[in-house]
Amino acid sequence: MSENINGKVVVVTGASSGLGAETARHLSRQGAKVILGARRLDRLAELASELGLDGKAILQTDVSDRKQVRALVDRAVGLHGRIDVLLNNAGLMPSSMLDKLKIDEWNRMIDVNIKGVLYGIAAALPHMQSQKAGQIINVSSVAGHKVGPGGAVYAGTKWAVRAISEGLRQEVKPWNIRTTIVSPGAVATELIDTITDQDVAAGMAKTYEKAIPASSFARVVAFAINQPEDVDINEVLFRPTTQAYRACTDRSPNRCSRLKATPERYADDDETSERRGPHLRQRWTMDCAAASAFVQLEIRH
Repeated sequence: MSENINGKVVVVTGASSGLGAETARHLSRQGAKVILGARRLDRLAELASELGLDGKAILQTDVSDRKQVRALVDRAVGLHGRIDVLLNNAGLMPSSMLDKLKIDEWNRMIDVNIKGVLYGIAAALPHMQSQKAGQIINVSSVAGHKVGPGGAVYAGTKWAVRAISEGLRQEVKPWNIRTTIVSPGAVATELIDTITDQDVAAGMAKTYEKAIPASSFARVVAFAINQPEDVDINEVLFRPTTQAYRACTDRSPNRCSRLKATPERYADDDETSERRGPHLRQRWTMDCAAASAFVQLEIRH
């Protein structure tokens, strides 16, 4: 078992399949006390049975409904007296070209991908402030860093998740709360099944031919949670090693295959050594097709 995961109370949204279900499995094996929410209660029940969980550990949850998200978090606190980690994982990706005017799909992505994250924060933050500890992990995407044709609205929601998460990171330092953004690339899940624009669906299917398994995401989440309390993994961007940036399409092959890894250390503007001591962050950026990960961490002294 992982020392800093064992015994932690972890709430996972979108837990009925894909990234959420695989993360629930992985964390449960590491000794975490998982509380799982999703719209498909039958899938949740199957997962709970597989993991040997009590029926109280699952709750039907539509993250676009603030009351349901709050009920999920309150369930965790009611059962275990606290919430250590919230994984805001639920998301949709019905990508389409803007001129297809799939406005209902746009609204649904905004409701789930943005409001769902905000509702999760609203439900968990007061408990974590009271505890003076906790971690909120929000799921963005490679599309939250690069946007391409057909992905405007989805990418917009994932850029929003990153902006919200960075603002949250800066605001919650007084309560010792950690924040993490996880930005996956092509991972094998049901996500692309929601695409109704056939032109976009065909291109996305090609991208996902070499998708990596959902267990890769679960390991990234576990890595972030398992750090000592004074280490905050602010962001992890990962993808299949063979998945290139869209930005590489206009570059020469030689340049696209080159890996650039640049460590930087700097002091945060919003902290002073008089109040909290040196507040250092370190980041590694890896560029182009050979790259498979980006990690940004924060070390609290």
